[in-house]
Amino acid sequence: MTVVPPAPGEPRRPSGPRDPGDAWVVAESGERYWGRFGAAGLLAVDPARGILLQHRVSWSHFGGTWGLPGGALHEGEAAIVGAVREAQEEAGVPDGAVRPRFTSVLDLGVWSYTTVVAEVHEAFDPVISDPESVALAWIPVAEVEDLPLHPGFGAAWPVLRSQLDAHPAVVVDAANVVGSVPDGWWKDRAGAAARLRDRLAGLAVPASEFGLAGDLWFPDVSLVVEGQARGIATEAEPVLTEAGVADPVLTVVRADAAGDDAIVAEVERRVAAGQPVLAVTSDRELRTRVEAAGAAQVRSSGWLTRLLDA
Repeated sequence: MTVVPPAPGEPRRPSGPRDPGDAWVVAESGERYWGRFGAAGLLAVDPARGILLQHRVSWSHFGGTWGLPGGALHEGEAAIVGAVREAQEEAGVPDGAVRPRFTSVLDLGVWSYTTVVAEVHEAFDPVISDPESVALAWIPVAEVEDLPLHPGFGAAWPVLRSQLDAHPAVVVDAANVVGSVPDGWWKDRAGAAARLRDRLAGLAVPASEFGLAGDLWFPDVSLVVEGQARGIATEAEPVLTEAGVADPVLTVVRADAAGDDAIVAEVERRVAAGQPVLAVTSDRELRTRVEAAGAAQVRSSGWLTRLLDA
């Protein structure tokens, strides 16, 4: 692998100095990939309008094709941050307009590209603010394959499209998870539940846990609380704000009576809505009940704690 600076006239950022990541990675085969530290793009999905695509100017890499707003990552930059930053620079995507759904990574060893699939939370009209774009348009999902697609996006699109209707959910037995960590929760059950709520905001779960494609999913989360914890606020501390994305959906469900019954009811509600559900509890009896209610997976409190600590 070698790193080659761009030639004069090749893509630049809309403003400011060129970033060290703006360079070509050249594989031993001679193939060139843009982004010294890898690259990322945003696949914004608007249920009413389709997906946001960029028509690339003829002089750009694979010019004349349609692909995702995106580009080279900065050194040390998280892919989700870089994808949204690039989409803001190239297409005017407003802060908070999209919610992350999942990521899909193409890792070639010498270079990687991360597709960040996000659902539009607040409708917006894209704005061309970069010389690499001829046009920006919302393309209905059924019409995407009719366009001349960027080869990388064209290869990935069939799998990405197959996952667009998936909305996985995680239902958490708050009392069980809180009680699994000896941190003094018994002195302040509500406070412990609130801390767990805040940690669950932006939860990322490996795709394999849901049997879905991609790498990481950002599921809807239901945190079921009972007893003294019922009084906690429904809002978690905001996350991912530096990336310009809205938080994934986190719902606090207050059990009116037995917490186990409320957990089973929430699993049944999500399953009825067509969502793949992963339930979190270490209670053996409850595990049997949520499996009977349709939960595709049941994981222990320790599994969730390790995931949050990773």
